[in-house]
Amino acid sequence: MSAFGGGLGGNGEVCGALIGALATMGLRFGRNREEEKEDPKLSIYTKEVLKHFREEIVKNHSGIRCSEIAGVDWRNPVERANFFKGGAKLMECTRIVGDTARFIGELLERQT
Repeated sequence: MSAFGGGLGGNGEVCGALIGALATMGLRFGRNREEEKEDPKLSIYTKEVLKHFREEIVKNHSGIRCSEIAGVDWRNPVERANFFKGGAKLMECTRIVGDTARFIGELLERQT
């Protein structure tokens, strides 16, 4: 799932942490075979993930796009290099990934 970083392959699109969370929901509740039906929880939990991500995890940012969250034009090599040198922006992204993973873990634990 590393290709989700930088907003889907370094394009600044939707945050890779959110895409990874939704992919996890699909793996857990989606169909394994064409003839199967999706678990109804898929829709419920994907909506819950998106709501929680917007309202709790990135509430202090202008949106769910990586470029909005990180404040980086990923196509600009100087901005990209500065981001990876560390600092507040990198730490914020690290927090978002961790908070998203924690939320997904808690959500999945409710299933057992």
